[in-house]
Amino acid sequence: MAIAPAAPPQTGLSSDAVLDRLNRLHPKIIDLSLGRIEHLLGRLDHPEDRLAPVVHVAGTNGKGSVIAYLHAMLEAAGARVQAYTSPHLVRFHERIRLRAGPIDEAALLALLEHCETVNGGTPITYFEITTAAAFLAFADEPADVLLLETGLGGRLDATNVLARPRLTVITPVSIDHVQYLGDDLAGIALEKAGILKAGVSAVVGPQPPVALAAIERRAAEVGAPLYLHGRDWHVAARDGGLVFRGRGDEGAFPAPALHGAHQIENAGIALACAELLEEFAFDPAGLAQVRWPGRLQRLHVGPLPTLLPTGWELWLDGGHNAAAGAALGRVAAEWDDRPVYLICGMLNTKAVEDFFRPLTPHVASVSTVTVPGEPASLSADASATYARAAGMPATAHDNVREAIEDLLRAGAPGRILICGSLYLAGRVLADNQ
Repeated sequence: MAIAPAAPPQTGLSSDAVLDRLNRLHPKIIDLSLGRIEHLLGRLDHPEDRLAPVVHVAGTNGKGSVIAYLHAMLEAAGARVQAYTSPHLVRFHERIRLRAGPIDEAALLALLEHCETVNGGTPITYFEITTAAAFLAFADEPADVLLLETGLGGRLDATNVLARPRLTVITPVSIDHVQYLGDDLAGIALEKAGILKAGVSAVVGPQPPVALAAIERRAAEVGAPLYLHGRDWHVAARDGGLVFRGRGDEGAFPAPALHGAHQIENAGIALACAELLEEFAFDPAGLAQVRWPGRLQRLHVGPLPTLLPTGWELWLDGGHNAAAGAALGRVAAEWDDRPVYLICGMLNTKAVEDFFRPLTPHVASVSTVTVPGEPASLSADASATYARAAGMPATAHDNVREAIEDLLRAGAPGRILICGSLYLAGRVLADNQ
């Protein structure tokens, strides 16, 4: 199953105009609460009560990858799968995936306008009202399972209105979104664990000890059985694939198609989910077939890769926090046959030095850019200052293409990794079609 960015429609941008209006319904972009969406869902006759069995996924890193693996394995076995993810890379339609793929323009426009009318102009955040639209889309289509990703946090996330999901999942938790969740890892983990429900099993991925303790405490409070990495299930790379051991004997599975050692753990989380979703068939071949754009993705075609002479490679990743920097640092350490060059653009809401620090020993240089069209972007000069503080030579550039051309003139053949923001990854993908 290929999850790819939604292509722009052939006519008009009507849904984009509605989305722009919806973005102005609340003065804050993010205001964590359930009251506003619960009120709107009530006026919509509670579509959240008419969904297919839901796998609800929270965490800091790996949520989208875990959903991609589950989607691929379920679909390969013949299941009718829906998925809700965020943010999108190129167009909003990517967030709402029905059985046939991203929601089409006509359906999305109708749902958005209906939710806008029913809401009646009362304050509601963009994510809340678009989540309500997504629930309507999913409720109107028969499906076997819905893979549902939280937007931010968990306890007060707009997706956390389900009384009883089929399964909950908490992927690795780390520091991120400090302006909304704070900088205390235990507190962040408790927010993520807010999706746990009484009697509903939860698959828990690898966690720092302080985060795991918080998750276990919340699970005990609500009566949610935990299926823990390192205690109940184990996964490791072996012989070009991976081995997984859970309730039964150790089994061998294909290597995940997504690159990086961290994807072994993400695939393991998906396999642990498959063990608990006993009523569904899963085809592990899906692990080797999945695509998830913007996650350590090699770019082969388009205007940017055509710039590269023989011996160069171009890669793209949307990771943007300290844990993502550590994962990319492990990848860069394995790329020891030629130099690694970063092209990086980051938002001013991120701990930039914490992202750069694990990469420092393995990177030849950093070329910084401002993320196009993002008011919260750090300037290229500011990002370069952070990179230098982390110990890397850095140069500011006007755009990604200019940075690539400069590297080709000055550097030995190597791997170029564009990273630092999913928003930058989305712009690169959109411009490279």
